[in-house]
Amino acid sequence: MIDASAIRNEFPILDQQVNDEPLVYLDNAATTQKPQAVLDVLNAYYHKDNANVHRGVHTLAERATHAYEAAREKVCAFIHANETAEVLFTRGTTTGLNWVARSYGDAFVKEGDEIVISYMEHHSNIIPWQQLATRKKATLKYIALTDEGTLDMNDAKKQITDKTAIVALAHASNVLGIINPIKELGELAHNHGAVLVVDGAQSTPHMAIDVQALNCDFFAFSGHKMCGPTGIGVLYGKRALLEQMEPIEFGGEMIDFVELYQSTWKELPWKFEAGTPNIAGAIALGAAVDYLTDLGLDAIHEYEAELVHYVLPKLQAIEGLTIYGPQDPDKRTGVIAFNLDGLHPHDVATALDMEGVAVRAGHHCAQPLLTYLNVPATARASFYFYNTKADCDRLVEAIQATKEFFQHGTI
Repeated sequence: MIDASAIRNEFPILDQQVNDEPLVYLDNAATTQKPQAVLDVLNAYYHKDNANVHRGVHTLAERATHAYEAAREKVCAFIHANETAEVLFTRGTTTGLNWVARSYGDAFVKEGDEIVISYMEHHSNIIPWQQLATRKKATLKYIALTDEGTLDMNDAKKQITDKTAIVALAHASNVLGIINPIKELGELAHNHGAVLVVDGAQSTPHMAIDVQALNCDFFAFSGHKMCGPTGIGVLYGKRALLEQMEPIEFGGEMIDFVELYQSTWKELPWKFEAGTPNIAGAIALGAAVDYLTDLGLDAIHEYEAELVHYVLPKLQAIEGLTIYGPQDPDKRTGVIAFNLDGLHPHDVATALDMEGVAVRAGHHCAQPLLTYLNVPATARASFYFYNTKADCDRLVEAIQATKEFFQHGTI
């Protein structure tokens, strides 16, 4: 069971005031805060073990290498990969998706092939496929959404055909707060000979992930959205696919032997990790994995669902507030995008910030989705396990105060 009130004490950044109000941090879909346990590990590496990995034989280098590879083992277990060779450290979800598009895509997508994504994708899961389609003269196709914002599975069956080479979809939307049926989509893709690439940035921090059960071919996620540092992420890929792929970055760390006019690469996973990696970030990501594992991903998922069941009806009761995505709390994650009639989302977010409530405002790196919804921008509140029902109440009160101020000039 999650005790958010107690857990909050483990996150030093939450104990502060913003604009003379206690901070209510509701921008977790963009980045989550870090517990002291993760901060301590990050600090300890630079204080005691700072050295490069894999190449040194002195004690600090050996300690750093052990901690770095131990983090890979933790991630492997966390997402239920088959082996550590399938776990590549990246800079984040964006890097992972670009690696797949550049390496697998360039090698295996040919002219006339089709790449299928959806209207709800983050820019990181749109632009690499746009560029791949342009390079290879392939066709980029979009799966439509239902009226409540979920993926239209009937349309998915129309869009994914024998011409489809790649299907790339978000596991969970960063705007609409829905979870896509990845396993079903994977079966559909595989039945047509396509590979399935999953953007797991918004799912991995909030629910148990089993890449083998999902049967996805690639799965990318970011450390900073799951209590880890920025600048570190993971790309999972099935060994059989990774072995056929060439690295797209070259230099130290990833080489086996260098001659004057040709070189050979290390085996998996190191052949993709060129240069000095984000050693501290990987080790701290391992600490974040430990922290989330101790809490329990199922418990986190259940607690966030409890928060959504609590706050969504209160938000729905505010006259003039439009909520995007499913209106049934059973169909949502802890991401709630909304607009107040007559107010720009940036004005709403600024007003909420004056009340100490931090939310996101803008297009959320999902411009095609907002165009599809016919809105230029939204405000977005996103919850995590350290948020409380009191935080929910503060959000509702701040929205109501904002509405009152802009309508009548009083709070």
